[in-house]
Amino acid sequence: MVYLLIEFLDELVYGVTASAWPLIRTDLGLNYVQIGLALSLPGLVSSIVEPFLGILGDVWKRRVLILGGGVFFVLALLLIGVSCSFALLLVSFILFYPSSGAFVSLSQATLMDSDSSRHEQNMARWTFAGSLGVVLGSLLLGGMAYIGFGWRGVFFSLAGIAVIILFFAWRRIPKPAPHLAGLPRFADLWHGIRSSLHALRRREVLRWLVLLEFSDLMLDVLYGYLALYFVDVAHMTPAQAALSVAVWTGFGLLGDFLLIPLLEKMRGLDYLRLSVVLELLLFPTFLLLSQPWLKLVVLGLLGFFNSGWYAILQGNLYSSMPGQSGTVMTLGNLAGLLGDILPFGIGLAAHFFGLHVAKWLLLAGPLALLIGLPVRRTLAPG
Repeated sequence: MVYLLIEFLDELVYGVTASAWPLIRTDLGLNYVQIGLALSLPGLVSSIVEPFLGILGDVWKRRVLILGGGVFFVLALLLIGVSCSFALLLVSFILFYPSSGAFVSLSQATLMDSDSSRHEQNMARWTFAGSLGVVLGSLLLGGMAYIGFGWRGVFFSLAGIAVIILFFAWRRIPKPAPHLAGLPRFADLWHGIRSSLHALRRREVLRWLVLLEFSDLMLDVLYGYLALYFVDVAHMTPAQAALSVAVWTGFGLLGDFLLIPLLEKMRGLDYLRLSVVLELLLFPTFLLLSQPWLKLVVLGLLGFFNSGWYAILQGNLYSSMPGQSGTVMTLGNLAGLLGDILPFGIGLAAHFFGLHVAKWLLLAGPLALLIGLPVRRTLAPG
């Protein structure tokens, strides 16, 4: 439960942040290029730092890394709340991303270690906890904006919630084994690095890493620009845009909840292939519709049918690397060096051609999955 609470908190912050971009942009006077940079550069920095955290998580004290990441997680939220310029906001996100990696990603790895035979099912539970956080984050920001409560105060409140969950984690996360006392040994770190490089040569591992990055185009990248799309293209107010985003996340939450029993009855990859085809039909429809209420209906369907993409793909990645959950985090961040460029690319396209044009680039996500998913059952681990 403590690991699911940590994921809930992380996605609660993410839900608030994604919905707050129109308010942050107005307050700080940002343009699309700056927003794209704020969505990309912190991830690039984190993709350099987090691989070492993942290796340490396999060979040293995960408890120390998780709790230390939680402390910096809180500090980053406070810094976002006091940001008065783009530079300070960017520094805040650069601190937040690797902190989230240590606090959240290592918690996920530890949860996956609890039962190696149920990676997809446990990832479905993890994703549902995160989706619940995203939905409540959007509703929280939208509700607070409606009554005139500023985005800064919301981030201060999130920091307070983070302190409570961090204390709970400090009480509940098991202490490391005695043989891990002291500082990590260089020999252990070097062994972890070599294991990661060896795993990158395996075709099955590369498949899941690449598909995870492309799937994110219809997940986090779409979500990051969704509120701005409703303000700039659909001409809604920031409060209406935040509540519209809640429609997408709300249907996604329903899909994530239903995925948990569904994966007990059918293979995740079978469901994934079907949902990819549906997304390829729904997303162009969403972009071409002009009536706001029809857009919201199709948006809800988009959120419902991309449920499970991350859980199923990530679960298969863990299954392809048994006993190396920290290394999975490392490889995910190395692959993220490519994925973190994508939001900036969308921002550049929106700056020069308009956001209504840039959104079409997101179709590369489901197209990549349609081509890259295995036609038959996945290979056995190893």
